[in-house]
Amino acid sequence: MESYIQRLFADRIGGASFGKDTAIYKFEKIKRARLAALAAHPDVPMIDMGVGEPDERADDGIVEVLAREAAKPENRFYADNGIPEFKRAAATYLADVYGVHGIDPEREVIHAIGSKPALAMLPSVFINPGDVTIMPVPNYPVLGTHTVYLGGDVYTLPIAPDNSFLPDLATIPQDICRRAKLLYLNYPNNPTGASASREFFAEVVAFARRNDIVVVHDAAYAALTFDGREPLSFLSVPGAKDVGVELFSLSKAYNMTGWRIAFVAGNELLVKGFATVKDNSDSGQFRAIQKAAMYGLAHPEITRKIAGKYSRRHDLLVSALRDIGFDAVKPGGSFFLYTPAPKGIVGGRRFPTAESFSQYLITEKQISTVPWDDAGAFIRWSVTFEADGLEAERQVIAEIKRRLSGVAFEF
Repeated sequence: MESYIQRLFADRIGGASFGKDTAIYKFEKIKRARLAALAAHPDVPMIDMGVGEPDERADDGIVEVLAREAAKPENRFYADNGIPEFKRAAATYLADVYGVHGIDPEREVIHAIGSKPALAMLPSVFINPGDVTIMPVPNYPVLGTHTVYLGGDVYTLPIAPDNSFLPDLATIPQDICRRAKLLYLNYPNNPTGASASREFFAEVVAFARRNDIVVVHDAAYAALTFDGREPLSFLSVPGAKDVGVELFSLSKAYNMTGWRIAFVAGNELLVKGFATVKDNSDSGQFRAIQKAAMYGLAHPEITRKIAGKYSRRHDLLVSALRDIGFDAVKPGGSFFLYTPAPKGIVGGRRFPTAESFSQYLITEKQISTVPWDDAGAFIRWSVTFEADGLEAERQVIAEIKRRLSGVAFEF
C-alpha cells in the first residue's frame, strides 16, 4: 500500500506525484552515459570537461589559517550573521580589487554559507504570490526555483551571441516590469563565460530605477578575468548600491568550493532584509572558515594566479576546437567555454539537440561536457580538468583534438 506520506508532499516539489516522475534530467543522463562509456571502454580514460568546480585545492596559506583557527576554543561558537572581522575584510577586498569604496562593513556586508544558499534565501525577502523574477536563460536557476516555490513567476530572457550574451532589457513587456521585483544577473556568466561591460551595468541601474526592481548580481566568477581585463563589480557603477546587491563567492576565485563561504554586499536595506531571513535559516559558517577566508580576501594574487591557469587552458582549448571546426571564442572570464553544438556529422549522424551531441561525445569519444538547449544548442566546456602543469595540460588538449579529429562535423 502507498504510504500516507506520499499525499503530504508540498505542491512546489510535485505534491502527491513527488518521486514518481520518470523523466531523466540532464546531469543524470550525463552520469549514466559516463558509466556506460567507462564500462564499454575501460581502457580509455574519460576526459571530464563538464565539471564546474576547481581542479586544485585551496592555497596553502588559507589551509594553514583554517588549521590554526579550528584549534582555538573561541571559534567554536555560533557565528550567526558573521564575525565583524570578515565583514571588514570583505569591504577592503571590494575596494582593493574592484575599486568599490564606501561600503559600510557593518550595515552593507553579510556573509553567507556559499552563494547558492544566498540565492535561495533572497526570494523570501521579496517574493509574494504573483510577483516576478526576471532571469536570463541559460542561467543558474536557484533564484528562479525559489521564486516559484513562493508562488511567484519567472520571466526568462534568452541570451545569445548576437548580443554578446547580454539580455535585452528593452524587450521586457511593461506588464512584467510592473510585477517584477527581482532581476538576476551573473557575469562573467555561467554557462557562457560572457562578460558584462560597465555600460551595460549602467543600463541595468537605469532600468531598475525606472521600474522599481531589485538587482541581484551573482559575481561568483567576477575575479577570474583574462588578457588584461580588470575585474568588474556591479557595485562599482554609479547608482548600483541604490538598486541592488552583489554576491561574491570564494568557491571559484580561491578554489574553496567545499568550504561554503561567500558574502552579500550592497544596499543597506536589502542586506538587512537578507540578514533577517538568513537569521531564521542558518546559524552562520564556522568562524575558523571565515578567518581562513579573510586570509584569501587579503591575498587577491591567489586568484590572479588561478585566473592565469584558466586563461592558458582556454587558449589551448580554443585553438584545438577551432582547428576541428568549432566556432570557439575565448571568454573574457570564468572557466567556461561555450560553443555552438554541431548539427551532425557530414554524411552521417545528426544531432538535433546539444544534449544529443553531448551524449555522442561521452559514449563515442569519452569526453564529458554539459549541453545547454535553453536558447539554442550549445556545449559548455570547463577548463577545470585535472592536469598538473603546462605539459600535462597540453597533453589533455592534444588528446581531445586527437579523439575529435577524423570526424567532419557539420555546423
